[in-house]
Amino acid sequence: MPVRFKIVTLSVLAVFICYIDRVNISITIIPMAKELGWNYERIGLVSASFFVGYIVTQVLGGYLSDKFGAKQVLGYGLIIWSIFTILTPLASYMSFALLILARIGMGLGEGITFPAWHSLYARWIPIGERSRAVGLTNSGLFIGTVFALITTPLIVIHLGWEWAFYLFGGVGFIWFYFWNKFVTSSPRDHASISKEELTLIEENAPTNEEAKNPPWKVLMTNKALWAIAVAHFCSNYSLFVFLSWLPIFINQGLGVEFSSVGLLAMLPHLTSFVFLNLGGLFADFLLSKGMKLLRVRRLCNTLGFGGAGICLALVPSFETVASVITVICIGNALSGFAAGGFIVNHADIGPKYTGTLMGITNMIGAIPGIVGVYLSGLILNATNSWDAVFYVVSGVMFFGMTFYFFFSSVEKQFD
Repeated sequence: MPVRFKIVTLSVLAVFICYIDRVNISITIIPMAKELGWNYERIGLVSASFFVGYIVTQVLGGYLSDKFGAKQVLGYGLIIWSIFTILTPLASYMSFALLILARIGMGLGEGITFPAWHSLYARWIPIGERSRAVGLTNSGLFIGTVFALITTPLIVIHLGWEWAFYLFGGVGFIWFYFWNKFVTSSPRDHASISKEELTLIEENAPTNEEAKNPPWKVLMTNKALWAIAVAHFCSNYSLFVFLSWLPIFINQGLGVEFSSVGLLAMLPHLTSFVFLNLGGLFADFLLSKGMKLLRVRRLCNTLGFGGAGICLALVPSFETVASVITVICIGNALSGFAAGGFIVNHADIGPKYTGTLMGITNMIGAIPGIVGVYLSGLILNATNSWDAVFYVVSGVMFFGMTFYFFFSSVEKQFD
């Protein structure tokens, strides 16, 4: 197996662990809220508090990965969030404030994840493989989500909700051993890479250089970067609202028994896993056929955002559990096309600074984790209706589609 495939495999597992640790609370919060007497607003605060920490380490994680190497940054970040995952039950019983602090600490660790592996891929993955490699790695979040949604109810029923945090948190320490053993930040430093693979990577990867200090002023005022950032914000608005609220919607909005919530909630995420990979393959196929890079990016993004936006706007028109879950799944399937859009655009416009750019846009993309998740709780408290939640998310997706279409670029902006 080529070394870069091992790098991708372990990166997928890092994202998988990131999301099993993040998503399990969307299930455990149902018995936690009942036991501890939380209303929708307090549930929203618990879910949103994670993103306070998550925002803080985005740019720092990308900068450190570009400058000093992504191996150490991702490795130690994963250990940090695993520790806070294990501490969550203890914090919950001690006080609500300590639980919020534990969730913030977990967010601080997870915040480096996406900037770090994007920085790693800018140095390891040839451009002709990039969309499908990024699509596969991003799909790790949906594998993790599906796994957490299926297994967490079983753990809660048989062992208690606390064990979802103990067991999932412990997985990170196993991953850390293999990450340290098989991964290097640069292909040149890998002891077992072949000369043929090293040549392929160095001739075709976006960069083989360490980044100097980023041109911060230029970065902050660049139109192409803002196009990615806005798209990232809008995409994550949908993602984070549904990661936090979909199980509760299925349980309380659709009236499904708790024991079946995880199985139904995982179906849209399983759909995303499949179609995000197909979206990456679709983008690489179009490039192999000679379509211009900018056209590929804009086409894929428009299909992804527009398709998801239409389906979300239609959800309130359906009433049965089967029809609602089906239309959400169709929306997630269409959103998979975005794997060839904004998601891989960072390395087009600034190869050496890919981790930093990802940190900037993912920091902006983390804001919906606070605003969107908490706002959804306020809407539910005020209206006791889920329709407005779906309409707001749909409108956000259409805005992201339009902004990216008009302002995106694939020309190198920073050198």
